[in-house]
Amino acid sequence: MCGICGTISSTGKEVEEEDLRSMLPALANRGPDNEDIRMEGKYGFGHRRLKIIDLSEQGNQPMIDPELGLVITYNGMIYNYKELKKELEQKGYRFRSNSDTEVMLKAYHCWGDLFVQKLYGMFAFCLHDQKNDRFVLGRDRLGIKPLYYTEDNGHFYFASNIQALNDAGVVDRTLSSEALHYYLSFHAVVPAPHTIYKNVRKLEPGHILVLEPGGKKSFTQYWSVHYYQEEDMTEEEWIDAVLLKLRESVKRRMVSDVPVGALLSGGLDSSLIVAMMAELNPSQLRTYSIGFENVNGEDGNEFQYSDLIAKKYQTQHSKFFIDSDRLLPHVKRCLEAMSEPMVSHDAVGFYLLSKEVIKHTKVVLCGQGADEIFAGYHWYPKIMEGSGDPVTLYRNSFFDREHPEILNTLTPEYLPSRDYSTDFVRDHFSKPGADIPVDKTMRLDSTVMLVDDPVKRVDNMTMDWGLEARVPFLDHDVVELAAKIPPSLKVSSGGKHILKKAAERILPREVIYRKKGYFPVPALKYLQGEFLEFARDLLFSHRARQRNVFQQDTLKTLLERPQDQMTVLGGNKVWQMAVLEYWLQKMEG
Repeated sequence: MCGICGTISSTGKEVEEEDLRSMLPALANRGPDNEDIRMEGKYGFGHRRLKIIDLSEQGNQPMIDPELGLVITYNGMIYNYKELKKELEQKGYRFRSNSDTEVMLKAYHCWGDLFVQKLYGMFAFCLHDQKNDRFVLGRDRLGIKPLYYTEDNGHFYFASNIQALNDAGVVDRTLSSEALHYYLSFHAVVPAPHTIYKNVRKLEPGHILVLEPGGKKSFTQYWSVHYYQEEDMTEEEWIDAVLLKLRESVKRRMVSDVPVGALLSGGLDSSLIVAMMAELNPSQLRTYSIGFENVNGEDGNEFQYSDLIAKKYQTQHSKFFIDSDRLLPHVKRCLEAMSEPMVSHDAVGFYLLSKEVIKHTKVVLCGQGADEIFAGYHWYPKIMEGSGDPVTLYRNSFFDREHPEILNTLTPEYLPSRDYSTDFVRDHFSKPGADIPVDKTMRLDSTVMLVDDPVKRVDNMTMDWGLEARVPFLDHDVVELAAKIPPSLKVSSGGKHILKKAAERILPREVIYRKKGYFPVPALKYLQGEFLEFARDLLFSHRARQRNVFQQDTLKTLLERPQDQMTVLGGNKVWQMAVLEYWLQKMEG
C-alpha cells in the first residue's frame, strides 16, 4: 500500500524534479515508511511506501529491473504474488527481493500488457518499458486503488489523489457541469473517468492506459462482469460455491508480513469475514468496532452484535465510542482526507476508527461490497418486482434529485445541457452482459456506485492513517460467481438470500436476521447545532459567492428547514452541498 505519482513528457523535453517532489507531501499519509523518486530525463516517478510485504529496503520503490529495462511505481497488494513468482521462476526469471512489486515487473515482461488478468489483488501502477519507450498504467478490476491523471503543457501527470496533482499546479479547478449533475444525483458519486474538475480524469476500473512515444494514448478494458445465465445448480450448491470462494478470498487476503486484523461492525458482512479469518488464525485475531450515540430511535452503534461475534471467535476486540458533540474538528479533517468530496456518514466513522486501529494493526479486512454483490439494498426487490421502464425504477429508488430540481439548484454558469445522470444510467443499462433490470442495477452499483462511494471511502479514510484495508467480497472470483446466481435467490429473504443461508452454517442467527444497521451521525443527518452553522457559513461565505455554483434563493429555502431536506437514501441535501464547498475551498488553499 502506498502513494504514487509521476510526470511524463510527451514532447521529449526533460521533466522537472521540483514538479515531482511537489506531489509527494500530499501522498505522505498513504506511505509513511519511505519516500523516493526516480528521474529519467523525460519522465519521473515518485513513491511513498507503506511496508506490508518484504519489509526490507529491497522492496522500496520506484523499483527498477535493469536487466529487463523496466521501472515501476505501484500502489496496492497482489495476493497471489507468491504463486506468480513460482511460475515465473520456472520460466527462468530471477528475483532480488521478496516483494510483490518485483513480481509485477517480471509478469509484465513475461505476459505483456494483459499480465493484469493474472493478478488477484488491488492495484494502481505506472510502468515504464525502457526498451520500447512506452508507459503502461493500470487499475484493478473493482477500482479499489485510485489513479488520477491530467495533462498540462505537454506533460502527463498521475497520482493517487487529486491533491497531489493540485500541489503540482496542474489542476485548473474549472468545475464540470456534467460532474456536478452526477454529484447532485448520485449522492456525490462522480463516475470514472470524470471528476469534479474538467481537466482531471481517473482511470476506469478494469482498464489499462498505454502511452506510446509522442504521447499517443490508448485504453483497453481487460475485465468486465457478466450477469445471470442459466446455471443448473441447486440452492445448496450455490451456498457451497459461495462459501468456497469467500474462504479462498479471505485466505488470499491474510497474506502479509505484518499481522492482519478486521473491522467488525457486527453486521452480517463483517461478521462473516471475521468468522472465516478465525478459522485460519484462531488465536491472534484483533478486531475493531466504532459507534455513535442513538438518535430518533436509530441505533448509533452495533456493539451488542460485534461483542457477540468477538466473544464467539475469541478475538482481541477493541471498540470506540464517539461523542458527536466533539466531532466537528474530526469531520473537517476527514473531508480534507478525501481525494474527491464524499457525503456518507460512514466516512467519519472509518476515519476515526482508522485513527485508533493504526496504533495496533497495519492491515485489516472489512466487509464492503457485499450489499452490491449479493443484493442487500432495499431497491433491488422494488426493481425486480416493479414494472415499466427500469431506468425510471432505478432513478426513483436511488437518485438524490430529479433533473428539474438540479436546474433549480445550479446557477446558469453550471447548468447542464441535458439530464446527464439519467442518460448515464440508460447507457449503462443498455450494455450487453446483463439482461434483466435487477441485474442491470446490480452491475451498475457494483462497478460504478460501489467504486466511487463505499470503496473510495474505505481507501481514503484508512490510507490517511497509513492503514491498509482489504476487501474480500471484491475478489473478482467472488464477484463473478455472485453475478451468475439467479436473481430470485439473491433478492429473496429481503435481499442477500444466498449469503444469509451461507452464513447460517457459521454465524448466530441473531446476527444474520436482524434489521440492517448503519452509523447515523445525528448532526450530519439532521443538520443541527454547530454543524448547521458550519454549513451555513460555508455556503454563504465570500468564496462560495465568488464561485457561484448554487443559486442563493435555493440555498436560503433549503436552510430554512435543513432537517427536512432528505434524499430517498436518507442523506441531507444541504450537507451534500456544504461538503463540496468545503472540499473546493481546501483545494484552493
